[in-house]
Amino acid sequence: MNFKPHADYQRLLDIWPAIQDYQELAAKHGIDDIFQDNGGKLLQVLLLLNLDILPGREGNDAVDETGREYELKSVNIELTHGFSTHHHMNPSIIEKYRKVPWVFAVYRNIALQSVYLLEPEELNFYFKKWEEKWHADGGKDINNPKIPIKYVMAHGKLVFGTAPDLSVKRKQQSER
Repeated sequence: MNFKPHADYQRLLDIWPAIQDYQELAAKHGIDDIFQDNGGKLLQVLLLLNLDILPGREGNDAVDETGREYELKSVNIELTHGFSTHHHMNPSIIEKYRKVPWVFAVYRNIALQSVYLLEPEELNFYFKKWEEKWHADGGKDINNPKIPIKYVMAHGKLVFGTAPDLSVKRKQQSER
């Protein structure tokens, strides 16, 4: 097969040095790949809130200058209106989550709209619900329960931006 670059390939090459700069900045802050695991968005929130990333995948996500740790979540409201949590939700994960405040970053595609902070007690409704479900299901881990953005907006403290307009419907595939 004879491949020929797309007409936009040169444009990609032209902007690539800025993307490399972005990755270098991210690496300085402990993010190995801006294209994986919301790395680019994570960098933006870390820098905005003056947080440092915590290495590893098992503990909390970030720490502030006082040593307080945080769980960080982000959502693209063009795709969904619920924040993902953990693929194997169980009492030990919930116990970890009960100890730290949560930062919820709301994006429209890649544009940061707002950031909310919820203390653990403000998420207790979900912690209890997940524990009850886990026990009711015979100790079976819950696959990635969601926290609705409306709940975060209603119970959280807005620390950046403005409340997102959730009534705006994403473009249908045929309109793109």
